[in-house]
Amino acid sequence: MNAPALPRQQLLLVDDEEDALLELAELLEGEGFTCFTATSVKLALHHLTCHPDIALVITDLRMPEESGMSLIKRLREHTARQHLPVIVTSGHADMDDVSDMLRLQVLDLFRKPIYHVRLLETLNNLFPGVVSS
Repeated sequence: MNAPALPRQQLLLVDDEEDALLELAELLEGEGFTCFTATSVKLALHHLTCHPDIALVITDLRMPEESGMSLIKRLREHTARQHLPVIVTSGHADMDDVSDMLRLQVLDLFRKPIYHVRLLETLNNLFPGVVSS
């Protein structure tokens, strides 16, 4: 019998598409991460205030009210959160977006639909932890 894996980092997932959000949360929680989900930048900022231990943000780029880029800019302006790693997901990133992301020190960009194996490799490299088999 395997000992239960220790909980891994807390992640914040931001996407206005609830189905995609829940699917990603389920996948990552299956890997031992604790996930908070937000369908808007406003909700994401609320989670970041309430949960100071969030170690990474995975955000969609295009959202109706406020974009993922706007969220990243706000993080970079916030002293306590300016070094928080961010991964961006997008079905429609263009070169301007990519140059903004480089300037804002985004960790990685994943095209949608997200290739889960590569995302998990990225997270396992970032947060080496005991992965239960």
